[in-house]
This record gives sequence, structure tokens and C-alpha cells, in this order.
Amino acid sequence: MNTAASSDPRIQDVRVTEDEIIAHLADGRVISVPLAWSWRLSEATPEQRANFRLIGAGQGVHWPDVDEDISVEGMLHGVPAPRPRPRPAGPGAGAVRDQAPPNK
Repeated sequence: MNTAASSDPRIQDVRVTEDEIIAHLADGRVISVPLAWSWRLSEATPEQRANFRLIGAGQGVHWPDVDEDISVEGMLHGVPAPRPRPRPAGPGAGAVRDQAPPNK
């Protein structure tokens, strides 16, 4: 019998307040992380925060309105969501210049 699968932490319910993301786990624990750890959720409306679904049999949560996913492992291990770096603006932005031609 595989007991590892049954001991994995699973989210049963989640709630987002003005300051925290709070997850109720199947084993009775309640864990929370600062809302600032998810820049997408921190910028979302209360309605967008309330629209979520559990994914992976409770291994994580998905908020479709803001395209955010948070895993229970990420919450337990303290892994904030990185904010993407802004891309340079303007024509040719991000183009590689002064590059030698490829060898033939």
C-alpha cells in the first residue's frame, strides 16, 4: 500500500482576505501566506479572488480571472510568486545586435 500519496498535504478550502491567502488543509491544518506573495491576487478585485477552483485533487488552487496558480507545497515552503520583468519598449526592443553571422 502506498501511504505517501495519502500523507500529501491537500487543500480543502481557500480564502483570500485583504492581507492573507488562507488554506484549510484536509488534515485539519490551516496555513496562510501574505497576500503580497501573489502580485496577481493582490491586484485582483474581491470578486476575482473569490472565483477559484482546486486543482490536482487539492494540491493547488487556480484563479482563472487572474491566471494565478498557488500550490500547497509553495505555501508550506514559502515560495512567493515572482513578478515578471518588464520588457523593453520600442521598435527592435529585445533584438540581439552586433552579433557575428552564423558559421556555414
